[in-house]
Amino acid sequence: MFFCRFIAILMDVSSDTRYTTDTVFDERIDTSEPDEFRVILLNDDFTTMDFVVAVLMSVFHKNLVEATKIMLDVHQKGRGTVGVYTYDLAITKINRVHSLAKENGFPLKCIMEKA
Repeated sequence: MFFCRFIAILMDVSSDTRYTTDTVFDERIDTSEPDEFRVILLNDDFTTMDFVVAVLMSVFHKNLVEATKIMLDVHQKGRGTVGVYTYDLAITKINRVHSLAKENGFPLKCIMEKA
């Protein structure tokens, strides 16, 4: 009995209610891929090669072979690409490198360029 009464109430309400479907939303959602940035390690004459390798392994999660190769690129060419990341990840990793270098008394620097 309750169910039938409930249905009757719903039918009453729905017959009095008017719904309009002419509302138009012109809000567009940006579905493009986020910009990517190349993180580049810069050479200096004071930071040790061992420290650079350790930073590459801890901050950028490179294995020993990859870290050594990047470190040698930085040493020989003056700079070396560490990886490509979204803006937030790139700036976070750069800040981590700078703070580790400062804590250990090295002038090691990173920059980022739009990929």
